[in-house]
Amino acid sequence: MPHKISFSSEKTLRLPFSAFDAINYNAHSEGGSFVGNDEPDKVTGWNARYLVRLFAFYLRGIVMDLLHTKIRTIYFRYLGAAFGSAMISSIYGIADMAMVGQYQGPDGAAALAVVAPVWNLIYSLGLLAGIGGGVLFSVAKGCGGEGESNGNEYFTAAFIGTVIFSAVSWIAIVFFDRRMLLLFGAEETLLPLARQYLQPIKFAVPLFVFNQMLAAFLRNDGSPGLATAAVLFGGLFNVAGDYFFVFTCNMGIMGAGLATAIGAALTFAAMLCHFLSKNNTLRLVKPVKLTAKLRKIFVTGFSTFFIDAAMGILTVLFNRQIMRYSGTEALAVYGVVVNISTIVQCCAYSIGQASQPIISTNFGAGRWGRIRATLRYALATAALFSLAWTAAALTMPNGFIRIFMAPTAGVLAAAPYIIRCYGLSFLLLPFNIFSAYYFQSLMRPEISFFISVSRGMVISGLLIYLLPAAAGAKALWFAMPVTELLVAAAAVYCMMRCTHNLYSRESRRHRALRG
Repeated sequence: MPHKISFSSEKTLRLPFSAFDAINYNAHSEGGSFVGNDEPDKVTGWNARYLVRLFAFYLRGIVMDLLHTKIRTIYFRYLGAAFGSAMISSIYGIADMAMVGQYQGPDGAAALAVVAPVWNLIYSLGLLAGIGGGVLFSVAKGCGGEGESNGNEYFTAAFIGTVIFSAVSWIAIVFFDRRMLLLFGAEETLLPLARQYLQPIKFAVPLFVFNQMLAAFLRNDGSPGLATAAVLFGGLFNVAGDYFFVFTCNMGIMGAGLATAIGAALTFAAMLCHFLSKNNTLRLVKPVKLTAKLRKIFVTGFSTFFIDAAMGILTVLFNRQIMRYSGTEALAVYGVVVNISTIVQCCAYSIGQASQPIISTNFGAGRWGRIRATLRYALATAALFSLAWTAAALTMPNGFIRIFMAPTAGVLAAAPYIIRCYGLSFLLLPFNIFSAYYFQSLMRPEISFFISVSRGMVISGLLIYLLPAAAGAKALWFAMPVTELLVAAAAVYCMMRCTHNLYSRESRRHRALRG
């Protein structure tokens, strides 16, 4: 018997229960249309008050049936939520760079480039617990039976891990900020600006780590809309707060840090609303073999952790090489490149984060055909993002510069070559990042680890040091395009093998059913 959720006495949404109703629900309308007596708008065909209610319901998170609903419907619903969440997350860095660059010029942009690895450290720790625990949570629930209890043990273990990560990163940033910034490439003119920016951030470090972890579990618990709405709430405040604190209050770079810290607090508060929802299945329970579960979470989530951590490592390497071979103006341009690359990475994250709950849950249930269908949609989305961002980098390099700072003539002269060369890496970056999520979801962390480490440290690190020494300073900007090409070749080979194995399993299953 379908249960009903009523927006009012006039509008009703019917929710059918599947055999896996403890996991997710599939929200749909009765007979393909919503019932009710409100007359639709003559122009749009929709009732305005109803649209408001529908939008509010979506933001609270329509819980999807990952095992039965049409893959296209689930994927694009999750992609929309994950894309919004990932892109809005990048607004923090974009707004800070734009406001600070306009207020303090290239030095402000260069100072934020020095701070960038701090964000990579914080976010990667949250992703380690969130994605690692989220994959295991979904696989456990997809198996049925005791899945909900086992899934919550992984949630509890991930929560404990996040507390530990928050404490460690908090101590490091509060007490060792000067040493860290010097290591990341700061020099005497940039160090004071970078420390001013971090001053308010120090009070909110645990919130940034928890936001990444909670967003991952909300998606895996069927509430991608709430994860997006929460980040949207904090992100919009950050944009408005940047302008208010930086310009109106004349606080400069410290004002940008203050707006970012308050935005994180608002996002955290909004995400906590999920635990008051009737659809919430996340519970803190006493985990059995906590150490073993933490280890499994870390192994499963390590590749995603390393993707983000590697961005910080690469930024440090680039910062030091740029200051050695090119100087402050090139570093200011690289600060803009870091922000563009972060946006492209967020697009790639959205593909992986949309696909992961679907693939993990269906992997646990042995539904191989649905995994392959999800893969097709993910690869098409990656290709679209790749072409769009590469074209933007090639056609409007100085346009990006003017968005993020008030440039000098030297910066405008250096920017086109740097952004166009580095931008070639965007052709393969979305695919490479998605491939790490894909292998994680199939419980193949060793392949995901290989891809992440090769891309994030081994190949890229060697090229960052070898290319400028062998071919001059300009060769530095080809390090990432060459890295992405080599990693993509390996990822394609591994993906073809894994996907062929899924096809073989599906064929054997069909033969067994016919027999």
